[in-house]
Amino acid sequence: MATTMTLNGRGDRHVFSSSDDNAMMKNILATHSPDGTNIDVIPLLQIIKDIMHRSHPDGPQANIDAIVESVIYHDFNEMFEVLALTINKVACEITCKCAGGGDTHATAIGIFNTLSNYGWDAKAVITLAAFAVNYGEFWLVAQLHKTNPLAKSLALLKQLPDVLEHRESLKTRFNVVNNLVNAMFDVTNIIIKFKELPEQYISPNTPELTIATTHIPTTVYCIIRSIVACASVLTNLIGMGHEHVTATTEAWELSSLAHKINNIHDHLKQQLDLCIQHINEKKHNEVYQNIILIMGTTHLDNIKPLQQLISLKDDQPPLYKSSTKDRVTIDILRKKIVLLLISDLDLPWEEFSVLDKIYKEAKQNPTKPENQYEVVWLPVVPDVTVPLSEDKKNKFEGIRNNMPWYSLFHPSLLDPAVIKYIKEKWHFNRKPLLVVMDSHGRIVNTNALHMLWTWGSVAFPFTSPKEEALWRDETWRVELLVDVDSIPEPKISNWIADEKYICLYGGEDIDWIRKFTKAVKEVAKQAGIPLEMLYVGKNNPGDKISDNNDIIQNEKLSDVLPDLALIRAFWVRLENMLHSKLQNGKALGEEPLLKEINVMLTYDGNGKGWAVISRGSNDWMIRVDGDTILTSFINYDEWKDQVKEKGFLPALNDQLAANKPPHHCNRLILPGTTGSVPETVVCADCGRSMEKFFLYRCCTD
Repeated sequence: MATTMTLNGRGDRHVFSSSDDNAMMKNILATHSPDGTNIDVIPLLQIIKDIMHRSHPDGPQANIDAIVESVIYHDFNEMFEVLALTINKVACEITCKCAGGGDTHATAIGIFNTLSNYGWDAKAVITLAAFAVNYGEFWLVAQLHKTNPLAKSLALLKQLPDVLEHRESLKTRFNVVNNLVNAMFDVTNIIIKFKELPEQYISPNTPELTIATTHIPTTVYCIIRSIVACASVLTNLIGMGHEHVTATTEAWELSSLAHKINNIHDHLKQQLDLCIQHINEKKHNEVYQNIILIMGTTHLDNIKPLQQLISLKDDQPPLYKSSTKDRVTIDILRKKIVLLLISDLDLPWEEFSVLDKIYKEAKQNPTKPENQYEVVWLPVVPDVTVPLSEDKKNKFEGIRNNMPWYSLFHPSLLDPAVIKYIKEKWHFNRKPLLVVMDSHGRIVNTNALHMLWTWGSVAFPFTSPKEEALWRDETWRVELLVDVDSIPEPKISNWIADEKYICLYGGEDIDWIRKFTKAVKEVAKQAGIPLEMLYVGKNNPGDKISDNNDIIQNEKLSDVLPDLALIRAFWVRLENMLHSKLQNGKALGEEPLLKEINVMLTYDGNGKGWAVISRGSNDWMIRVDGDTILTSFINYDEWKDQVKEKGFLPALNDQLAANKPPHHCNRLILPGTTGSVPETVVCADCGRSMEKFFLYRCCTD
């Protein structure tokens, strides 16, 4: 059932409510018999606005001349021929009824009957046009009567000579007229926008649209009644002279109508926003499904999949090359392996040091087959529809301009549907990804960062099968922990080449470090073995690890990684090895290599000391917790004879096995922003499933 509008004096937001006048609304609906004629009311509405602007005593006179002359009137001529008679008929009807003191409602019903074959939006706009005809003629005579003889004669007949002279007294009255007309423009625009909603994305029975459609007839009725009220102001001025200029009743009535229509506008705007949201979701889902289809299809080259991921705007090249400061097209990537670097703007650059290194090396030898790839940064921001703040814009441009590879020129070139795809299909969750697309547009690895950290350029062409093959050939050795591509420390390479015993150790307890390094040196001296030690701190190194580095160097306890970035790189490499294994479908505790990596990260999670000891590039590497290894070295006399018989590492291994401590609580801390965190983690010591807890950490020390 149709409803009418009531204005709540308290400004209630519910502007549509039932009333006792349902019969009146039934009469209005009974006049509605559209014949299917489709009218583009936008040009007509623009002409009405032009008339109102030029008519207003204090308004702009020619600020849109160019637009009106070159676009509006030119395009409107044919339509005007159709509508001119109707507009003038309604204009005469309004003038006659107002001059005769007719009832406003009856006048409105008469207009509805005249416009019965038009749609609701056309009824509102044609009536506004009819008012604009009368309003424009009124002001044309008022403005020209002193300079144009014809206008002077008309002004005398209408008794309008004093209008401009009493402009200040009339100002309030015409201001409220203009305010009401502007309010009608606004709500009419909303009605037009409802009509323009694309039917393929929103049906008439969609709840959001149904609610609005129910109220549009009532809204149009309110617009037409308001137009009649405005027309009465002009009629009342004719022949009244300045005696009538102080009337306040009309001004109050028009202000009330403007308030009512503004409330209606706000209500309909809310429904329109909901409809647009519904449409955007439909479009978003359509684009998303198309991305899934395209990305799941093999193509002749990679251009079509890349075009699905990277939007084009204003026909400008979407990519940016910082070295040349140029924008370039996607064609630069045709038939190349493309590594899509995906991250937000909080980019931990140290995590890309390996990628930076191998990419620059590849560009130095571009003809080699293993260097035939490109990298493109796809920056993901929370909402691409919201402009970047000045700080974020500067941050983005700073990152983009320092990258040696290609980048999106702007984050807005990632469609929201693409971001959804990246999150749902590639499991992006703030932790950076390096997705590999081959030359035919197929995704062959959803995150190759782990491969790069583990094997560097050897990982080419960065596919999942290549990753599996590399792991099959890998063993638990010192080069796996401190590969020179990720940790460029020349001492380690020299120690390995010289077949020295190498002890990597970590932890943050400086007292344990002093005891441990002293014990190791004493044992190495007694065993007569060339042994080197390297302190690698702990994950997320901060001030404490930095202080430990200084103490170790000052007291000559051992060698250290010279800066915190290299320490961080050591642990990032371990984390990436773990996730590389998990990404290949391995379960923690399933195989020896994965178990060893797990244990190393567990040691770091406990915050206690630990050590790994090997010789040269030997595949046999011993790792053990700090207390156990320290006790074994302090008690070296108990097993020193075994060293002569078996060798140092076998003897140490037997000693550790014989004195294995009882099970203790282990902790494993993994970044929660990666998509490969396992649901179940098995303890490396006892084989039982570990409990899962949530840790929220804001600092890195």
